[in-house]
Amino acid sequence: MADPKGFLNTPRELPKRRPVDVRIKDWKEVYLEQEFSALQKQAGRCMDCGIPFCHQGCPLGNLIPEWNDLIWRGEKAEAIDRLHATNNFPEFTGRLCPAPCETACVVSINADAVTIKQVELRTIEEAFKENRVKPMIPDRLTGKTVAVIGSGPAGLAAAQQLTRAGHTVAVYERADKVGGLLRYGIPEFKMEKNILDRRLQQMEQEGTRFRTNVNVGADITGSQLRSKYDAIVLAIGATNWRDLNVPGRNAKGIYQAMEYLPWGNKQALDISTPEISAAGKDVVILGGGDTGADCLGTAIRQGAKSVTQLEIMPRPTEERPSNQPWPTYPMIYRVSSAHEEAGERMYSVSTESFDIDENGQVTALNLVETKFENGKFEPIKGSERKIRANMVLLAMGFTGPEQSQLLKQLEVELDNRGNIKRNSEYETQTEGVFVCGDAGRGQSLIVWAIAEGRSAASAVDKYLTGMTQLPYPIEPTARPLMV
Repeated sequence: MADPKGFLNTPRELPKRRPVDVRIKDWKEVYLEQEFSALQKQAGRCMDCGIPFCHQGCPLGNLIPEWNDLIWRGEKAEAIDRLHATNNFPEFTGRLCPAPCETACVVSINADAVTIKQVELRTIEEAFKENRVKPMIPDRLTGKTVAVIGSGPAGLAAAQQLTRAGHTVAVYERADKVGGLLRYGIPEFKMEKNILDRRLQQMEQEGTRFRTNVNVGADITGSQLRSKYDAIVLAIGATNWRDLNVPGRNAKGIYQAMEYLPWGNKQALDISTPEISAAGKDVVILGGGDTGADCLGTAIRQGAKSVTQLEIMPRPTEERPSNQPWPTYPMIYRVSSAHEEAGERMYSVSTESFDIDENGQVTALNLVETKFENGKFEPIKGSERKIRANMVLLAMGFTGPEQSQLLKQLEVELDNRGNIKRNSEYETQTEGVFVCGDAGRGQSLIVWAIAEGRSAASAVDKYLTGMTQLPYPIEPTARPLMV
């Protein structure tokens, strides 16, 4: 156990965020660095429970009490070894995961949870700072080849594990750079892209090969892949976005979030002037989740005139609901860094239609308040209103993987949710073709993507060699402690 009285004597404390009026003028990350001595005190709040429910809250099964104790003792080298034992990319999850481990923390039953996410993040950052993150080059090569399609967190995790097992791995990405949503969907102010690039450099040194600007299914067919590689891992994500079928949807100025966010990242990195920008516009975002908050923060930094974020669900309570008891992940009211900066949040509203001017440009949204009855959202008569908007961003989630030619070429099947079917070994009905991450699971968290990538890698290794020494943390049917 770390500090036996830490959870009693030390209050929860997170790193400070940079002042709003400063951070909205640049694209740098929001949080300031916390003194390591202060972090050690936070790690000392861990109780080292007899049954650590944080393990169950974390899909990766991170050994949280162990590296909390090691950080409290100042044993940084041992802490990063324990962290890397279960998580290939703690610098990603430490920034982007919503931390279901913290809502499952035993301390959180009647007090503030341990700052697990921040201890994780600082552990890996200290390791990079002290040059402890080295490439793990395999002792020998198996002679087996694997193609990983998609370079998001699931694909990268699978590729790194398989490379370290001695297989020759090529990662295919249709964009011009590797990273998938990590590069093009996550704003710079949440994770600067040099964080991604330094990990990719490690992977290249280990032997993973990256093939960018390749549209698999067109530039190279599924049959060509199968003849060239001994196994294929589909990590193509759930990029089939949910749309809104209401009058005026096709007006100019209405975009999907993933049409908009990549331009914000390119602007942040001075790669190009964005073709889609919120500068000087009245922006309305449909969707109250993380993607909507990413759009919000991006629009603010681009100089939007106003920003309003809409959500069809009622405003969550600030306390854990009675039907979502510990250790489940509760749906409570949360304020992201972007919500601190500007904009208005509206709940229990639905978009009925869009107003369009003579040039086909959107000018307003027609809304109605809603209530949930009989299993669906019903409009409340007399609650109609209009909101001015000349830019609308749809951030309403995703329904599954793209129905591309590749899936037909590989002859894989989809389930009734639109995801790629797989068995308990992550294998599709086409022998040698595996699937992991959102493509097989459906839209989910980054921590689930990494966990599935690691698990699929062990299944592929076993398929290729008849056995595996890679960890196999979860089955495809596993579900989080969420309701």
